[in-house]
Amino acid sequence: MGAMIERYVYLLKGSWPRIIELAYWPTMQIILWGFLSEYLVTHSSYLAQASGVLLAAALLWDVMFRGQLGVSVVFFEELYSRNLGHLFASPLRAYELACALFVISLLRTLIGSGMAALFAFWFYHFPIWSMGWVLWVFFMNLIVMGWAIGLVVAGLVLRYGLGAENLAWAAIFAIAPVSGIYYPISVLPPALQIVAHALPAAYVFTAMRALLFHHVILYRPLWKACALNVLYLALGLTIFLRTFHKARMHGRLLNLGE
Repeated sequence: MGAMIERYVYLLKGSWPRIIELAYWPTMQIILWGFLSEYLVTHSSYLAQASGVLLAAALLWDVMFRGQLGVSVVFFEELYSRNLGHLFASPLRAYELACALFVISLLRTLIGSGMAALFAFWFYHFPIWSMGWVLWVFFMNLIVMGWAIGLVVAGLVLRYGLGAENLAWAAIFAIAPVSGIYYPISVLPPALQIVAHALPAAYVFTAMRALLFHHVILYRPLWKACALNVLYLALGLTIFLRTFHKARMHGRLLNLGE
């Protein structure tokens, strides 16, 4: 028993993502709900101003969350089965794998978030599709941002091994407090507002609240979100392709471990 404990301690010491994870989740929960509580204290009528605003925020956040996991976790499944090297013994190219991950991520997100939207309608009488065509703009911006994060996470796992797989969950929640999911960006400290303005999700949730509260479509934030997503998706794809190339050159595709 002592030998096994020592083994797990060495495994923990040798993996910085695991050490960070120990304090990561409680810290993120405190930060996220702390900002929300601070906003609700000064805006007690927030929930009464627009029916379903928190449900809409949760549903849209789930789109980005599932979009990111649809890329990274599906990629991890190939690593768990040690199938990546066999796949690339075929004419398959890395960018083709990335495109396939996008498609399966879209499918998984439509199924998962679609069911969640139906439950929100059945149980809480909130039809998120009442937002109209702009809902699809929200959807595509958030899922593309999720894809970009998923590619970066997959690249980090190729570089550091499966010991970094927890980044698949950690990365998406790291930006949750500064995305303005449940509260406006103005609640954040000035330094974090600068970070928020560099995230497509922050503009999407700002436009979502404007639509629910004031029944107006803010086109400018949506254009900013689209432009940032093009940049981040290109960056994520570049990181993934470069780390994949290095992993293949160093023979890590067949023996990638922790």
